[in-house]
Amino acid sequence: MLLEQSSWPEIVSYLETSRGIILPIGSTEQHGPTGLIGTDAICAEAVARGVGEASGALVAPTLAFGMAQHHLGFPGSVTLRPRTLIAMICDIVHSLARQGFAKFYFLNGHGGNVATLSAAFSEIYAGQSLDPPRQGPAPCCRLRNWWQSRELRQLVEELYGDAEGSHATPSEVALAAFASAQALKRAPLDPAVATKKAGFTDAEDYRRAFPDGRIGSNPSLATAEDGRRLYEVAVKTATQDYLAWLAQ
Repeated sequence: MLLEQSSWPEIVSYLETSRGIILPIGSTEQHGPTGLIGTDAICAEAVARGVGEASGALVAPTLAFGMAQHHLGFPGSVTLRPRTLIAMICDIVHSLARQGFAKFYFLNGHGGNVATLSAAFSEIYAGQSLDPPRQGPAPCCRLRNWWQSRELRQLVEELYGDAEGSHATPSEVALAAFASAQALKRAPLDPAVATKKAGFTDAEDYRRAFPDGRIGSNPSLATAEDGRRLYEVAVKTATQDYLAWLAQ
């Protein structure tokens, strides 16, 4: 069930049986010479909708912009400031909590969002403690990265080994291609497995350290069949996690 494709009476009916909602969040940023700029949002949305279908959960529209300042040296990348993303998350949660939602399951596709999402949750809980009482139940938030399961990590290791890397990875490139039904883009990659250096700060520093945008990865290993396998494991494990958390 998709929030944007529902009417308000349908949401009233949904709230009679569940107070949970899944919120996919990603980023709009470069993913190397072959990865889609929307990779993180595409992956998060696909897995979130899969979990929604499997669990009967309502799924919110995908938040496609996130924390990506270090990618701004590559055309097409867009970022929010930390305070902007925190404010947006707080406003979304408070809006829905006022109407009766209580459990907010953020299905994340971008590692750079993790710290800021955690800070947003802290702001929400602080507001609940310090501000005057709000209408509706106290919100409870959970962050789940789509790749966050032992079973999925084992599959990634089996498929790509040390060539997975940590950005523009073959796993996310494969899942995005499968989810968007787009042919995989191909381009010469030199070296085949990108360098993996420690640390970076701003966009200029990142571009100097990782000239083509990749970090330790070889996305040319990705296939559409890989994407299907990754999707199935991600949906299965995230569905189990969502239902267990909802029942707490």
